[in-house]
Amino acid sequence: MRTGRIMRDTTETRILVEVNLDGTGSYDVATGIGFLDHMVEQFSRHSLIDVTMKVEGDLHVDQHHTTEDSAIVLGQALSEALGDKGGIGRYGSAYSPMDETLARVALDISGRPYLVWKAHFTQEKLGEWDTELIEHWFHSVAQAAGITLHVQLLYGTNNHHVCESIYKGFARAMRQAVELDPRKGGAVPSTKGQLGG
Repeated sequence: MRTGRIMRDTTETRILVEVNLDGTGSYDVATGIGFLDHMVEQFSRHSLIDVTMKVEGDLHVDQHHTTEDSAIVLGQALSEALGDKGGIGRYGSAYSPMDETLARVALDISGRPYLVWKAHFTQEKLGEWDTELIEHWFHSVAQAAGITLHVQLLYGTNNHHVCESIYKGFARAMRQAVELDPRKGGAVPSTKGQLGG
């Protein structure tokens, strides 16, 4: 099993994240932000990556540190589980429809973190979660995991659907990218012999 476990303890947050890339999509998530919990659960279920995420954050200040740090630690755990990335598909993409909404996500586990974000929200909050933090969550997970990540909202009007469509698209793309291809024989999917750097 390809697993990662990261604990991070700062003056702003205390976080434990465990992942299993070869899981079944089981999850145990508690960030203190209900809508963020819901999205991480969607990521786990649709990527088939088992995720445990426990966060104690300074929510009395605001949601920024909890949102950012949860994504950083998730990205670090994914990176640890991937190891040298030998044998993985590396690339993944998904169209993700949800009622009137359609999102497209494409990614490369390249070791070169980059986010292209072409999505927007028309309300300030989903549940109690500040929607301006959603792009930042994806930026943080891409940076920490070493992923080139492109997210595009093609169309959609319901903000809940927009967010959930993006997370499910990310999950499906990650499922493709982390799966092992037996034809590669464990080789790193790069002519350089390594990813990143």
